[in-house]
Parts: sequence; structure tokens; C-alpha cells
Amino acid sequence: MSGTPLGVLDLVPVSSGSTAGDALRNSIDLARQTERLGYTRYWFAEHHLNPGVAGTSPAVLLALTASATSSIRLGSGAVQLGHRTALSTVEEFGLLDALHPGRLDLGLGRSGGRPPDPAAVPPPTATPVVDGHAPNGLRIPARFSFAHLLGSPRVALQRTLLQQPRAESQDYGEQIDDILALLAGTYRSADGVEAHAVPGEGADVEVWILERSGGESAGVAGRGGLRFAANYHVSPATVLEAAEGYRAAFQPSDVLDKPYVGVSADVVVAEDDETARELATGYDLWVRSIRTAEGAIPYPTPAQARAHEWSDADRELVADRVETRFVGSPAHVADRLEQLQEATGADELLITTITHGHADRVRSYALLAEEWRRR
Repeated sequence: MSGTPLGVLDLVPVSSGSTAGDALRNSIDLARQTERLGYTRYWFAEHHLNPGVAGTSPAVLLALTASATSSIRLGSGAVQLGHRTALSTVEEFGLLDALHPGRLDLGLGRSGGRPPDPAAVPPPTATPVVDGHAPNGLRIPARFSFAHLLGSPRVALQRTLLQQPRAESQDYGEQIDDILALLAGTYRSADGVEAHAVPGEGADVEVWILERSGGESAGVAGRGGLRFAANYHVSPATVLEAAEGYRAAFQPSDVLDKPYVGVSADVVVAEDDETARELATGYDLWVRSIRTAEGAIPYPTPAQARAHEWSDADRELVADRVETRFVGSPAHVADRLEQLQEATGADELLITTITHGHADRVRSYALLAEEWRRR
């Protein structure tokens, strides 16, 4: 492949007319296939109360996938720390590492936790964005507001169901510190009492911090000298500030002596642009279901997607995601990924591909890998 490694970020999508079991079997098969194709790592996202997404427990998925593969790195993209404790997270990944040492990435996100510190304002983006584009032409759309999701009854219900009654999430930065201390075997309570997570302590895992913007999480990752992943596929408007905020905060650590950034992208590849666009037809409707707080619907067929009557409000709701998805022939998509890598300075790229048919999804990753190797 090109000098920039490619990895996989999998949401375990459930296609219309299929089951969660089908989705799980497809994801395990895709992990096997992408390992054979030379992809560097395979991550599972965590989502809840979404009929069209079966990835509710990264640790369980990783256990199943680790037993079905042999060399590809496996990880969470990301564990939602807002409804978990540091100890439960370390013990879960310690169990996985005990059976599959040296293959695990512990990706951590703040979803569902306390609101970000208002003082943690993202630094100004040094890279100029003119007319919605970075200097090299990468599309950087206007910032999308998630405020309507925070007030959604469904989002509030999810938080209620995931947390114990009257439980409060720990401060995110403190929680990351506790995870690192438990992994290192240096944890002490405020009273000086030691705690040792076994399994977990000494686990050979790579810790990553994932974030949509350049705020608190980018600072936590940078100051801790940890690896950082920015989400172009979820929040394309903030990918530059996320990467730059992390690099600005970075301090060398025992883990890294310089910043290390992964960047995600939504991709569909086919033999030609027209075929790829047809395979990608269901994406707009699927994103709409997420952005309305309805919850991700089972991924529609192109025909089902075309049957939807779109309003101007619908189009505006999904525009930033649709405009920044890379869809087309292998050469076209590889060109766009190189553009993304150049604009963000990414050390590696994480590819998310969703199509209704599993064979089309596998084929997309295969065509991209073949093109990437030629560059």
C-alpha cells in the first residue's frame, strides 16, 4: 500500500431485510477479508438504540473477531466512557489482551458523559478555509449543530438506560488518567489505596483518544502524549481544528515522542463512478435517520432510498455528510483520500464503508486496497 496505512472503522450496519446476526457475521467476514488485503487495523464503533446498527459492545465484537483473525490489529472506535468506569474498561480489554496479546487498540470517547468544559475552547484553526475548502481543495463544510439531538427524548432515554440510577459520569480527563494508571499499575485512590486490575495491568494495548472537534479531548490526548483520531466522516467541519488542536497540545510521553493522528472517512468504491454512486444511494436516508434522532434505520436499498420524498430541510440536515463522502472509482476515491491526508497531515486513514449488499462492501475495500498499493 501507499506510505499512509489504511484501517477499517466498522459500525456493524444492519441492512434492510436482514438481522443483527447477519450483520455480525458479515463484520467478522469483512475483518478476515481486510486482514488478507493488508489493512492495518479493524475498529468497532459503539452505538445504542439504533435498529440499523448492531455494534453495541466493542469488547464482545473484538473477542469474536480476534478468534477469527490472526494478525490485524483490533480496537474500539470508541468505548463510550460516559456510562462506564475506568476499571470496567481496563478489565475488559485486559481479558482480551490476555488471549490476544499485542493486538488491541483501546479507543476512548467521551460520549454520554459530562458536557465538555466551556473553558476548553478549540484553538483557532491555522489552516485557512476559504469558500468551504482547505487550501488543497478538501471540502470543509459549515459546522453542523448537534444541539437538537441533545434535547431529544430518545437521547435522554438512552442515557437513562445506560447508567445506573442517580449515577454521575466521572470527569473525562480524570477518567483517562485512571485508565492509564490502572494499565500501568500505578493507580492510587485519593486516600493512597492501591488498586491492581488483573487482567488489565500491564496489558499491551495502544490507547487512542477519539474526538469530533479540537476541544477538551484533543487536549487530553495531546497533553498525555497519546494517539488521536479525528472524525472527518462524522464531523467534517471540525477535522482540521481537531488535528491542529491535538498537535498544539502534544507533549512527548513514554508512548510517543511526536504526535500521531488517524483520520476517518466515509468511502464507497466500485469499478466505475456510476456503479459506486448507485451503491451509495442509501447513505443520505440513513444519515437523515441519525440526524433526526430517530436512530439509524436498517440500511436501505437504493430503491428504498429513492422512494423517500426529500424536503429542503432534509437535504440541509445531511448536506455536510453527503458532500464529504468519497464515492467513485478506485482512482477517484484514492485521490480524495490523498487530499484528506495532505490537508490533515494524517499518519493513517480509517475507512468506513456501508453498502446494502455485503459482497459490494467487501469489493469496495478490495478495490481500494489494490489501488492504494499502486501509489
